[in-house]
Amino acid sequence: MSLHRRPVRLLSALPALSAVPAAAAVLALAACSPGGSAAGVAPPPSPPADVAGLCAALHKELPEKVAGLARTPTEPESALTAAWGGSAIVLRCGVPKPPEMADPNQEGVHVNGVAWLLEKVPDGAGGGFRFVTGMRLAYTEVRVDKEHATDAGMLVGLSAAIAATVPEGISSY
Repeated sequence: MSLHRRPVRLLSALPALSAVPAAAAVLALAACSPGGSAAGVAPPPSPPADVAGLCAALHKELPEKVAGLARTPTEPESALTAAWGGSAIVLRCGVPKPPEMADPNQEGVHVNGVAWLLEKVPDGAGGGFRFVTGMRLAYTEVRVDKEHATDAGMLVGLSAAIAATVPEGISSY
């Protein structure tokens, strides 16, 4: 059952509710669905100027579609963030080095010449996956919701843009 239907079913099961509040609830849920006008994405803390410059270059090269999902504006607008399919796939560039990078047993994947740290996000935190680039001068994080986290295929276009704009190396940030 879709999460978007649960509140509507609950509301329709309550006989005391009129049609107006139920209709308002349906409209509110529609506004929160993927593909809405803007995805709320918190930019990372201000990275150093050189890292921010790499992120701005990456932002210009990001694909218009990822995993078949159209690019969505982010709120607040930032050269450090991007989203596709509402908030189904969210990218944040210039994130600090994750502590998990120090764990030699941490899982990872290589896609189009870009190394990615791979973490399953617990269901209690929304589920899905978190990927973070490694061996690049700017760390880039991609979070994928559990509905779209079927494989790492969504990283293909993103990896090509990262390989073209963020040089290999170890970020000091």
